[in-house]
Amino acid sequence: MGAEERDVGRERSRANGASALRRGATDRPRVRLDQPRAPRRTFLPEYDPEAFGRLSEKIARFLGTGRFLVWMTATVIVWITWNVTAPGAWRFDRYPFIFLTLALSLQASYAAPLILLAQNRQADRDRITQEQDRKQNERSIADTEYLTREIAALRLGLGEVATRDWLRSELQDLQRDLEQRQPAGAQSDERDR
Repeated sequence: MGAEERDVGRERSRANGASALRRGATDRPRVRLDQPRAPRRTFLPEYDPEAFGRLSEKIARFLGTGRFLVWMTATVIVWITWNVTAPGAWRFDRYPFIFLTLALSLQASYAAPLILLAQNRQADRDRITQEQDRKQNERSIADTEYLTREIAALRLGLGEVATRDWLRSELQDLQRDLEQRQPAGAQSDERDR
């Protein structure tokens, strides 16, 4: 009877519109969003992308130097000289130098992606630097505009400030007004004193 009751229960839940996802969720433990997931096991080796990026940049910098070109040229010259002039049993790569070609191809196949990786990292750094420079320029422009407004306000304020020359001219005007208002006899008395 237990199997029949389960079948009836399933039919009822289907009729009520319960989804298959919800039915299956009761079988699994509930996922907690406030806790980090447990790391999954992988069979691939794990590496630190930053360490690998730094190493690739070091290699790319070395590949772009004159020292690398000198060492590579010296190695190829020694390789060819050895395989042409050494006794037959000591030669390890005869005339078409297939092993040398293979070694140079292998070096080039690794050098190109390492150089591209280093360029990508440099482009990322340049983009971040440009973003920071842009923000700094925006702050500088805002500061300059603020200072410009402040200087304009100070100029307007200074236009209303009484200066020494303005005070002198006002005092002279007042003195003339007072002299004109006094009767003629009072002016001669004042001069006598």
